Amino acid sequence: MKELEAQFEQFVGQVAEPPRVARYAVNEAMIRNWVEAHDDLNPVYVDADAARETGRDGVICPPAMVSTWVMQGYRRWRAVQRQQAEGQVEDHAYFRLLALLAEHGFTSVVATSQEQEYVRELQPGDHVTCHFTIESISPVKRTGLGLGCFITLNKRYVDQHGDLLVDERFVMLRFDPSTQEKVA
Repeated sequence: MKELEAQFEQFVGQVAEPPRVARYAVNEAMIRNWVEAHDDLNPVYVDADAARETGRDGVICPPAMVSTWVMQGYRRWRAVQRQQAEGQVEDHAYFRLLALLAEHGFTSVVATSQEQEYVRELQPGDHVTCHFTIESISPVKRTGLGLGCFITLNKRYVDQHGDLLVDERFVMLRFDPSTQEKVA
């Protein structure tokens, strides 16, 4: 494992992948769908008058919805799966890291934590872009799921002017499920 861990340093601080640019501007229809799916009854998300009563210009986007604007969609997911099946790896630090980990059996993933700092509320018309950086990679550890390492991504969501909206730390465990110890 020391040989593998020695390679982690080359990825830390690297841009993980090209910026993800939202396919759509923040809009009221998507906000309404999201709050209905989450049964969120806060009126500032759907009622402009209620939002104005709180000092806002109009409805706002739920802060936790920020990542949905830069999701790449099912077609992109299928394209990545097809490339991986053909043995192709996109030439981005994050994909090279995942390929390296997969070579060593770390093929499974689980999200372990997420912290978000909201700097400004999103409003309809904002256009979100997310910049990903590999912030840290832990040494290989034994976990309840098997041997694995924790990868922390820093995600900086900005608006169409480049102004920071949300600063996020997203931590995932990449692990080798074949090394999970059986519980007696």
